[in-house]
Amino acid sequence: MSKASILVVEDDADIQQLVSYNLIKAGFNVTCADSGEEALQILDQEQVDLILLDLMLPGKDGIEVCTIIRAKTDLVQPPIIMLTAKSEEDDIITGLSCGADDYVTKPFSPRVLIARVQALLRRKQEKTIRENRSDSESIHIHSMVIHPGRHEVLIDGQQIHLTATEFTILEQLAGRPGWVYSRQQIIDKIRGYDYLITSRAVDVQIFGLRKKLGDMGSYIETVRGIGYRLKE
Repeated sequence: MSKASILVVEDDADIQQLVSYNLIKAGFNVTCADSGEEALQILDQEQVDLILLDLMLPGKDGIEVCTIIRAKTDLVQPPIIMLTAKSEEDDIITGLSCGADDYVTKPFSPRVLIARVQALLRRKQEKTIRENRSDSESIHIHSMVIHPGRHEVLIDGQQIHLTATEFTILEQLAGRPGWVYSRQQIIDKIRGYDYLITSRAVDVQIFGLRKKLGDMGSYIETVRGIGYRLKE
């Protein structure tokens, strides 16, 4: 089995070295970039399986770089973990809302970081395994078709580009239309159990999902005091 390739985008030489050392020790191939601009150049030339992206970078910061990556429709979208020295809720939410799949605040435990990387790569592998599922297992609701195996959403035949987190939420809601999922149930689905993330971050993901779905977004209903459901 080939090693997963990780792109580390970090301008602090000590942190870059620490992260790279632990990733290599854990069995990953590692490429490093000192700036957002360099990271984007690497992505144009190489395929990576996951990106560790520092929030505070010279030139283009992590938010801008993440936004640019997610806008690249010709790129096989890798999971992104945002590294940030700031632990304030607003910074975390900003990172998630621009398309990051996870975040780790500095200072962090290398073991925790590796565990987060492995968890996201497992999700990616599970998606690849599901690609052999037949179209008969697709979810058809209203004018929307969700292909779990291809990680694809079509509305009136037009493909909608979602992040891994947004797709997981939509698949969960569409799997049981009318069923109400609490914010904690959504967190458990997209992050795994015992993951510390606020309910507000879930609301941000739902807001972004509704926006991308256009008119179909109105079918995602807020159930006050509980969570969300997809209208039958």
